[in-house]
Amino acid sequence: MDFKTADLYDQEGETLQVCDPVFQDFGGRSRFSGEAVTIKCYEDNSLVKSTLAEPGAGRVLVVDAGGSLRCAMLGDQIAARAVEQGWAGVVINGCVRDRVELAAMAIGIKALASTPRKSHRRGEGQRDIPIHIAGARVVPGDQLYCDEDGVVIAARALALG
Repeated sequence: MDFKTADLYDQEGETLQVCDPVFQDFGGRSRFSGEAVTIKCYEDNSLVKSTLAEPGAGRVLVVDAGGSLRCAMLGDQIAARAVEQGWAGVVINGCVRDRVELAAMAIGIKALASTPRKSHRRGEGQRDIPIHIAGARVVPGDQLYCDEDGVVIAARALALG
């Protein structure tokens, strides 16, 4: 990936949304980008699991898990499937688990924290709707750019380089 979010912000200014600096890196890639696929769910990772089992085609799954710190929305098994399916990354307004295994995977993962507690699957949640995470609005099809400095969101793909 040949971009830096700071440079993109300098280039595009206020046309970009910038997420509040609340996310930590958990995946093996700290720099990733792609078209946003959105999920809104709370302490139920059913949609996270089923979505990441689909072909990713370099997209980024953005999950509004309500900021819950009580359970993980992504662990090593689901993340391994996401890698196999070609997802560029996952951004979760919530927790992950299995952080050592996640760090060894070729995928970008940003989340608030890690916890050993798993979520319960009740088949609840919504997909492909506008969501709000970390002070920013994400619409399906937006472009996310993530690196060590943070997460920026563009309504269109940006010219890199």
